[in-house]
Amino acid sequence: MEQDIRKRIEVIKENVEKNSKVIDDTVIEIIYPFSHKLDTYVQFISQCLADGQNPPTDEELDDFIMNLSTYIYFAGTMVEQLGIRDDIAKSVYREHYNTYRANIDKGTVTDKDSLAELASQDQQLVSSIYTRAYKTLKSKVDNAQELLNSCKKVMSRRMQEYNLSAQIS
Repeated sequence: MEQDIRKRIEVIKENVEKNSKVIDDTVIEIIYPFSHKLDTYVQFISQCLADGQNPPTDEELDDFIMNLSTYIYFAGTMVEQLGIRDDIAKSVYREHYNTYRANIDKGTVTDKDSLAELASQDQQLVSSIYTRAYKTLKSKVDNAQELLNSCKKVMSRRMQEYNLSAQIS
């Protein structure tokens, strides 16, 4: 009995993973043009920071701050464009659902709702994909903004240390 349950669970997990891969790939395909440069630059910064023996120089921090600001600006604009697509996808789903639901003459309210949901699954899936794409890109922009703020703090601390050592000398 327990073995049978484990097998059924494993089949369900495999189906979830297979379907998730399609959704994940679609989300990545949607956000890639908007996030590629930001992703690449954050990866570059991550590699620079991975070398604990050689912290970033002041010039590198300046570069991080200027480039991150620029990439965040463009990606942030794209977040809003994805938000528009997300809104449209939700609207298409609701329109399809309501149109289908209005044309059902027989059955209980629950039956009609269920049939309309089934008939609108594709539209709901596309809406969900755009919602995930929006949230993913927004998260990347927010995290990049945090990285930018950290770089600014490090630069500010260094400037204070330089000023302090100049006053002592």
